[in-house]
Amino acid sequence: MSNTLSCQAIIIHNISKLKKEMGKVVKTILLRQHIGAPATPVVKVGDSVKRGSLLAAPEKLGANVHSSVDGVVKEITEEAVIIEASEKQSDDYVKIEGENTLDLIKAAGIVGMGGAGFPTAVKLNIDLKGGYILVNAAECEPLLEHNMKQIMEQPEKTMRGIDYCMKVTNAAKGVIAIKKKHEEEIKVLLSLQEKFPNISIHLLPDIYPMGEERAVVREVLGKLLPPTSLPSEADSVVINVETCLRIAEAIEDKKPCFLKNISVGGKLKKGTKTQVFMDVPIGTTVGELIEMAGGIDGEYGEIVLGGPFTGHAVELSTPITKTSGGILVTEPFKDLKGAKMGILLCACGGNLERMEDLCKKYNAVVTDVQACKQAEDVRGTLKCQNPGNCPGQAQKILHFKNAGCTDVIIGNCSDCTNTVMGSAPKMNLNVHHQTDHIFETVGMEPMRYLTKSKVVEQLPVDDKGRQLPFPKEEEKTEQAVKQEFSFSTMLDDGLFHIHVEEGQDIHIEFS
Repeated sequence: MSNTLSCQAIIIHNISKLKKEMGKVVKTILLRQHIGAPATPVVKVGDSVKRGSLLAAPEKLGANVHSSVDGVVKEITEEAVIIEASEKQSDDYVKIEGENTLDLIKAAGIVGMGGAGFPTAVKLNIDLKGGYILVNAAECEPLLEHNMKQIMEQPEKTMRGIDYCMKVTNAAKGVIAIKKKHEEEIKVLLSLQEKFPNISIHLLPDIYPMGEERAVVREVLGKLLPPTSLPSEADSVVINVETCLRIAEAIEDKKPCFLKNISVGGKLKKGTKTQVFMDVPIGTTVGELIEMAGGIDGEYGEIVLGGPFTGHAVELSTPITKTSGGILVTEPFKDLKGAKMGILLCACGGNLERMEDLCKKYNAVVTDVQACKQAEDVRGTLKCQNPGNCPGQAQKILHFKNAGCTDVIIGNCSDCTNTVMGSAPKMNLNVHHQTDHIFETVGMEPMRYLTKSKVVEQLPVDDKGRQLPFPKEEEKTEQAVKQEFSFSTMLDDGLFHIHVEEGQDIHIEFS
């Protein structure tokens, strides 16, 4: 919390300075845009920089940070390099150098651009010995659309980026994990399979959190890794689809990583439909992007940086980084008038800080905190034992009831939320999901019951083993939803809960 607040304070300070400088455009380039320690500045105040100039380099685990504009370094803090942009900007950039593919990826400062931010050169420095590059194109978070736009606009360069990853890791196969609903994007990718015969497509169901790293491994390779394991234990590396594009840019164009694709949506004057902005310079503020999208429509609740499940509230002055993905403006919060709230933490949703922040904005009192029964603490971070598959939450809900809660707020995945609804209403607990205010803003149904199948049919193949689009009549046929049954009842000495799902084990809880 303290790091976030100090960073925002510095940003607001710089924006105030910007207003005083009458018309000067300032970019605040954060020194930590990756897992690891902040990069160390290699420039000083007064230095002239160009797009692509190296601003900072890591001393340990981290990634290079480059300027996204031509200009002059005006200030350097512990968190950022502040650049006053030149009035005239060049389309050119300072090119990186490297002796091989991995050197170029490292020099470019590429990190996991789906939000994790792990340095890509470190991730790809492995011999998979004929294993797999698994490409996360799930665009897991609702409302985000920039990954799909990238596939439609730059499919071949994206595929080349995947191919570079395969070669540098000695992987025999690449697999693009993408939700089945993205029919047009899938057709575009299939049109390139003759050029890239070792890259195939695996279809995912449209439920959350299908883009979680171990969920991708499980869905594609059929291996459920424990929370403490890396994909390398399944002879694989999981990499985000935008990261693959930036890899191709680094290798082919010698281009540093200083641009980001961003989805913007919510309570905007142009409507609630998501808008996508490609190749946005890092350091561009959230407020600037919202103005590009038409501006905020009246009063609002909060601005979320990221997706509905894993995003967090930010200010208009917050700068985007390599790991930013979405900007969502929400309706004002409902007033729950001091309701006694239980927080059910989930590894797939917001952390305790985020959930407490939401309770405060809803005017609710945090009365009890529990973690999902599948959430395992791994070095201070919750990890789900089996992402997207829930054994039931009745015991946790009973705990909230006994603690005197009247309401429960959850950030759970699709399946966990469904199991919460199997018991909470029967105990007269009001259920709120951390995505409610976002989904309400854009007119989406709230997260409550699982209405979509967790299993999807894979693409057919021809006699040569090439994947084909679904026949036209099948494209419009939804797979039948699995039959489920949940029953809960209070006994004198506890709660009895039974959950039956077609094709699955019967789950019985007594607590």
